[in-house]
Amino acid sequence: MKISWGTSIIISFALFISFILYFVFKVQTNSKYDNELVVDEYYKKDAKFGAEMLSVQNAEDLTEKPVITTSNGEISISFPKQFDSKKVNGTVSLYRPSNKKLDFEIPLSLTNSTLLIPKKSLVGGRWDITIEWEYDGKLYTTKEDLYLR
Repeated sequence: MKISWGTSIIISFALFISFILYFVFKVQTNSKYDNELVVDEYYKKDAKFGAEMLSVQNAEDLTEKPVITTSNGEISISFPKQFDSKKVNGTVSLYRPSNKKLDFEIPLSLTNSTLLIPKKSLVGGRWDITIEWEYDGKLYTTKEDLYLR
């Protein structure tokens, strides 16, 4: 039986579409391929975007900014000496882009203007750190990416 070139093109397209649909179905049904949103309540977070940008600008306007360093797999966040550590309130959010289950948030409690995040809470790889703090009624936000080994 001889197949014309038009029929062979249609068969090729049908096979290609079947191939693509198979993989789409497999990814959507398998929990191994988690395709969740980066932020659970995206629209609520987006509504606060203007205030967040103002707090980011407040942090950029500081003459001395918080310094985030890593050593031996631990993260150390040092605030400038101009801030009284007892008056600094806020949170530190650690976001792991590759695995939402590793994300966590800790309250900002400073000792001698420094916060230490221990090695046991961290896994090697990329971490996005967001520090949101308040000092004398003014909000500040600092964001940084870190790579731990």
